Amino acid sequence: MLVAKLTACGINTGLAILIALAVGILFGILQGTLIASFDLPPFLVTLGGMFLARGGSFIINEEALSILKNPVLDFIEDNLQLSLGNGVYLECIEVVYLIVLLCGIVFTQWTPLGRRIYAIGVNEQSALLMGVPVARTKIMAYGIAGFCSALAGIVFTVYLKSGNPLNCIGLEMDAIAAVVIGGILLTGGVGYLLGSLFGVLTLGLIQVLIMFQGNINSWWTRIIIGILVLLFIFMQNLITKLSDKKQ
Repeated sequence: MLVAKLTACGINTGLAILIALAVGILFGILQGTLIASFDLPPFLVTLGGMFLARGGSFIINEEALSILKNPVLDFIEDNLQLSLGNGVYLECIEVVYLIVLLCGIVFTQWTPLGRRIYAIGVNEQSALLMGVPVARTKIMAYGIAGFCSALAGIVFTVYLKSGNPLNCIGLEMDAIAAVVIGGILLTGGVGYLLGSLFGVLTLGLIQVLIMFQGNINSWWTRIIIGILVLLFIFMQNLITKLSDKKQ
């Protein structure tokens, strides 16, 4: 919404994208600071932040803003494509997703900050005793999450050529479902980004299968995803208890 509004006001689209990314980072840092400084529940803080951001989108503009025939967005969409041969290619959304995925894998597995995030997820008190700067690491993690959220919104805007405050409502539950199905523990410290990719592909496959059936109510997608999430949470809980029992 910010990119669409700034572009509609005559601000250069490239500058509008940079402003949106900066706002996303600052928003993430603010939430991380609240969580780290006051020991607030992360889920509730980020839930409140989501409502705040969504309300802000409606304040920016209550209706959809079209930004068709924008040279900057057209350039991004045309040049961020990856040809797979035989007329098949990945669009801008998929290319950016793969780039972020690869960067995330490198970041989480082979950088000190990534290993610190895992350590805090496993046991925050142990990480603190080992000398990990817990508060600073949390703030940086939420800042990165804010950047990724802003980037996702920008790519979505490029894809649709418009900004709409009603877009993506409920998508946060799909994000949670994808990581849970991908084997990432909600308590933290366990899981890989490739698991999230598996979760996303699983959700997409379910939606495609139901869509091609034709005579099945589309709400069955939500029902099946809900059952899968509950099943995987149960499995995670069972595996964790068995592991603790062995130890």
